[in-house]
Amino acid sequence: MLSGIALGSYLRIALPDHYTKDDSKDILIVAAGTMGTLIALIIGLLVTSAKDTYDAANLRITQGGAKVITLDYYLSRYGTNAKRERELLRQAIASGIKRIWPDESSQGADLAKMEKATEIADVYNSIRELSPKNDSQMYLQTEALKLCADIMQSRWLLIEESQTDLPRIFFIILTFWLTVLFAQFGLLAPQNQAAKAALFVCTISMSSAIFLILELNHPLEGFIKIPSAPMQTVLALIGK
Repeated sequence: MLSGIALGSYLRIALPDHYTKDDSKDILIVAAGTMGTLIALIIGLLVTSAKDTYDAANLRITQGGAKVITLDYYLSRYGTNAKRERELLRQAIASGIKRIWPDESSQGADLAKMEKATEIADVYNSIRELSPKNDSQMYLQTEALKLCADIMQSRWLLIEESQTDLPRIFFIILTFWLTVLFAQFGLLAPQNQAAKAALFVCTISMSSAIFLILELNHPLEGFIKIPSAPMQTVLALIGK
């Protein structure tokens, strides 16, 4: 966008005056307005889509935490025979937190390690091997297995959704549109500091919008990352 402004400013000086006056100026204004409207629509839709991706991942983690707490409750009601399974569940959650939120920094989640992790599967297999002695324990085992399966499914959905990215060609086209648009702005803008400052603020605003799209589209990494508070609460509650 800054390159477009520089190009437009250069063309304003290099081209004859009749290129930026009268009917030519009107056409440039209409073209800039048309492109600006199109770009605003596209960026608005992308921000909304990226925000939906972020909210869906956040909701998936929150719901997963609720399922973990319920699973731990079922295991606690099962009796002392399920003590090992509760400890395995706690270890699985602790390991998951370390993979998704390493050092609580902007560092992204280690998706490769998340894919290879088998802790929840170990919990599932251990619950399946329990030997219920009455109908109550049989019911608790069945419900615990369903919850554990749901947690595994949610985990894989979170991993797969986190690896979805927007096509590179899309950003190439959007960058081209923005460059052309700001070249038109540079061509039409008067050569003074106020106009240049206004255009610079516009470039910062557009860049911030694209930054938000990229960040929200990857909810497990970057600066705008899903907080670990829900899972930290889960870890503090289970196994007691």
